[in-house]
Amino acid sequence: MEEKIAGIIGGMGPEATVDLMQRIIRLTPADDDIDHVRCIVDNNPKVPSRIKAIVEGCGESPAPEMADMARRLAIWGADFLAIPCNTAHFYWDTVQAAVDIPVINLIDLVVCAVKEKRRPCKKVGVLASTAVLMTGLYEKRFKKEGIDVVYPEADEQKALLNVIKAVKAGDPSSNVAEKFKAICQGIRSREVDVLIIACTELSVISAGNMGCEVVDAAEVLAAHIVKKSKEG
Repeated sequence: MEEKIAGIIGGMGPEATVDLMQRIIRLTPADDDIDHVRCIVDNNPKVPSRIKAIVEGCGESPAPEMADMARRLAIWGADFLAIPCNTAHFYWDTVQAAVDIPVINLIDLVVCAVKEKRRPCKKVGVLASTAVLMTGLYEKRFKKEGIDVVYPEADEQKALLNVIKAVKAGDPSSNVAEKFKAICQGIRSREVDVLIIACTELSVISAGNMGCEVVDAAEVLAAHIVKKSKEG
């Protein structure tokens, strides 16, 4: 059976894209090089800032550039596309409309993963960029499932955005990781059933044992890419 080729709309940010590739390699059953998933990756850090466009309201939309990347990846031979950035899924409709091949919807995947991990699930905690909060990407989707969404308190969310920016700046140090761990503990104390790591920059940082069920969006995406490629 011929395997499918994955196209990665990357660069948002570069560290998160590399992290996704490492996860794909780790999750692929392989005895030799030929067993691994073929990926065509556009690791494009020149995509306009999602934070400036959504949070600050002063930047250009990244949608046109993302759509162009999707078209190029399709021309280069990708059978399906993935976007290793939760926030960028605000523009998922535009990207999917630009191509005739499937574009994985990470938000839907994460919701399904949560339902599989915890039944019943009444409340989830979402750790994400402020743009994800503003757009309600997860909140709208979980509402359809009757699941409540909680976010960090305002001061913790501000600190979380600084953690994300630190990773983007190439500083996944122990100090940054400790700040992230403290934020995780804060939202966990609000009696969530599942904690969602909903920013691929945060997935780069290891927070250790969080004391509750965790769904990491980057891990979910990597596993789905392997499965979809191997299905042929």
